[in-house]
Amino acid sequence: MSDKDKVFEDLLILSRHLGDSAHDWAVLGEGNTSAKIDDETFLVKASGSMLATLTRDQVCQARFAPLLEALDSDQTYSDSEVKDLLLGSVVGGDGRMPSVETLFHAYLLSLPDVAFIGHTHVTTINGILCSEAGWKLMQNGGRMFPDEIVVCGVAPCCVPYVDPGLPLAREVRSQTEAFIDKYGTYPKTIYMQNHGFIALGKSAKEIEAVHMMADKSARVLLGTMNFGGPKWFSEETVRRIATRPDEHYRQRAIGFNVDHKA
Repeated sequence: MSDKDKVFEDLLILSRHLGDSAHDWAVLGEGNTSAKIDDETFLVKASGSMLATLTRDQVCQARFAPLLEALDSDQTYSDSEVKDLLLGSVVGGDGRMPSVETLFHAYLLSLPDVAFIGHTHVTTINGILCSEAGWKLMQNGGRMFPDEIVVCGVAPCCVPYVDPGLPLAREVRSQTEAFIDKYGTYPKTIYMQNHGFIALGKSAKEIEAVHMMADKSARVLLGTMNFGGPKWFSEETVRRIATRPDEHYRQRAIGFNVDHKA
């Protein structure tokens, strides 16, 4: 099996797991996934397809260059121009339409060490992101328990609501760059107000693990509201847990490709 075929297979398996109705992470055509092939191209779910039943012919191979150039420009694109941009990015131009969120996938996959992306609409998470108090809590919060840090990273990255497409991709980039400046590493979890959740990782297994833990974290957070709200860890405690050698061992044991630097 070639490297590309292995990435393709991992992406399909991941997509079906994320779309499994038992998880309540995505229904019908919700959500999208992507995986980096090389520095020039990546795979991304086609528009209108379903994660739960995703097949090889429902995945597009897109080129980074035109999408990242659009992100870097000051140009305002109409809906039809964004459609043309997305179609024009597809290798071979076979007519399949990449998801409109392909633009933020292109940016996130261009980050060092990021190889897979999973975007879903986890019901427990959206119960928080779609409420006024929940969104404020997420923005001002952090981490509540050790395994949340081990699997989901040192902090959440929060993105206020903007229209899907190029405006959203630019806002995702802005908030991600601010996160990297603050913490020295990319976020493993991105929370988009009134929209959904993004997991970033080096492997498909990591994306699924992050989803599982982020779902649990959302349920724990919602549970704390019955008892006065969450007790967040201090930044010092978070950093200590994040840098413990035994926690890196545990990350490897659950399928993470660990090369910890922070």
